[in-house]
Amino acid sequence: MNNPSEQPLETRVLIAQLETDRAWLLEQIDRGRWPELRLDLAALERELGQLLLRASEQFSDKSQ
Repeated sequence: MNNPSEQPLETRVLIAQLETDRAWLLEQIDRGRWPELRLDLAALERELGQLLLRASEQFSDKSQ
């Protein structure tokens, strides 16, 4: 199990990785990849964005 003092850094790294993945997904959607899945992928991208925003806010609230 992770040491609690390491968790904030790991959380920040995970959030950053997921933001990168979200940006990549949005770029692929904008380029027209997977047209048959466009609406579902766009919804997924929006939900992921909202989730990451909430996670970032909770993380910053706890670290203050």
